Amino acid sequence: MSFLRRRSAATPAGPDFDVLAMDPGDWPGNLGAGLLPAPDGSCQGVFLRYDLFGGRGPAMIIGNLPEGSPAREVGEGEVPFEVAQLMIALENDEPVQVTGAEDTPVMQGDNLLIVRRIKLSENRISCVQFDRSDGVLVTIASWDRPITDDLYALLKPLPAELFQQG
Repeated sequence: MSFLRRRSAATPAGPDFDVLAMDPGDWPGNLGAGLLPAPDGSCQGVFLRYDLFGGRGPAMIIGNLPEGSPAREVGEGEVPFEVAQLMIALENDEPVQVTGAEDTPVMQGDNLLIVRRIKLSENRISCVQFDRSDGVLVTIASWDRPITDDLYALLKPLPAELFQQG
């Protein structure tokens, strides 16, 4: 899969890996992006926050976390980083825990993904994860709307310019 590769740049302005998400131009709401920096300045992950509720909170957060990112380190029963970010953005301080997980095969174009559906104690949150061939973990957390297989067809690498500072 051509989009699952590391970028080769001398000094990247953003992540050194392709960010797989929905194109902000195709999304009718507001978009926010966050980079997770390491002390050495490298990028330890990117998360995108899609807001369809007109400023009343995000509808979805999509995270891309490379191998070694501390945000991937969660304890038994703890929620993924993106779920925690979604709850913070919604100003919802109710405790949420993982209650189970189920692996499901899903086609994305000609590629087969093994999608892990995370079951949570808060049933208004849908959460799925899959590993890319370059070691990046993609997590999608959605508030009050199910994540259907149609969503995977909308995912594509975003241009590096989107993450440049300046």
